Amino acid sequence: MFRRALVRLTVTYTIVQLVLFAAFAVGIYIFVTGTFDFDAAESDGAGAINAAEQGFANLRTGLLVLYAVLLVLIPIASFLMARAALAPLQKSYELQQRFVDGASHEMRSPLSVIEGELELALLSIRTPAEYERAMQTALDAVGGLTQLTNDLLLLSRGAGAELKKTYELVDLNDLVRLDIDARASSPVDAARLDVHRGRAAAVLGSPALLARAIANVIDNALKFTPPTGVITVSTAVHDRTCTVTVRDTGIGMDNNDLKHAFDRFWRSDRARSQPGHGIGLSLVQQIIHAHDGRITLTSQVGIGTTVAVNLPLRP
Repeated sequence: MFRRALVRLTVTYTIVQLVLFAAFAVGIYIFVTGTFDFDAAESDGAGAINAAEQGFANLRTGLLVLYAVLLVLIPIASFLMARAALAPLQKSYELQQRFVDGASHEMRSPLSVIEGELELALLSIRTPAEYERAMQTALDAVGGLTQLTNDLLLLSRGAGAELKKTYELVDLNDLVRLDIDARASSPVDAARLDVHRGRAAAVLGSPALLARAIANVIDNALKFTPPTGVITVSTAVHDRTCTVTVRDTGIGMDNNDLKHAFDRFWRSDRARSQPGHGIGLSLVQQIIHAHDGRITLTSQVGIGTTVAVNLPLRP
């Protein structure tokens, strides 16, 4: 598809440039010959007329030679221009295709679980406990599918002006506290969390989106840290910037993992054994960028990962 578009665009650029130059060359020739004073040349004798005709002939020859050179150079330049023009579109198309492929793959898994459990339940008469188990498994799969759909909707919202109109004053310490309190129902998770909250860290943003970003970062840390590990969550304010840092002692990431950590639906080989869809960090990055902040990621294999979310203090 892009090859055909490249050829068509190259031909179009070539024709347009050659026509413009031809018109420019003809215009120059007409202007020069039209403004020449033949009366004055005739008064100077036949020699002046011959010299003028020779000058016109040299001008025609020069324009024709230059046009012949451009017949070779312009198609090359047009090809380079067309390829440069199509490069962003091709990259966007490839990213969109990869996004669609990833989303389709991630949705297929829970749908297959739901279909399998319902078909199994309908094959024969089951006990109430077996029906309950099948419905619970299907419900869990629906929950995962709903979570994925919500994440995709959040990713599609971007950082537009309409989103920023919903922003309000938010204290990151409160968001961290609420997230940690919600995890108290899981003793295993609560035992691994070490929380250090600094002074008030007020930013302008969406409470729901920022809470989601913090939750995703902590979820990742818990997911990839063994039960004996520790996840340290801290907040701080310095240089007009509020920072939420999540440091774990989990499996860590190598350089290739760090390179793709924010790619949608990308998961490293070590992470594929864990549940998830591979869009957690990409969603966090988009939320933070929508709040004019930045997120940094450092990691070492076997040592752990540190995620720092930096947001500007309220103006």
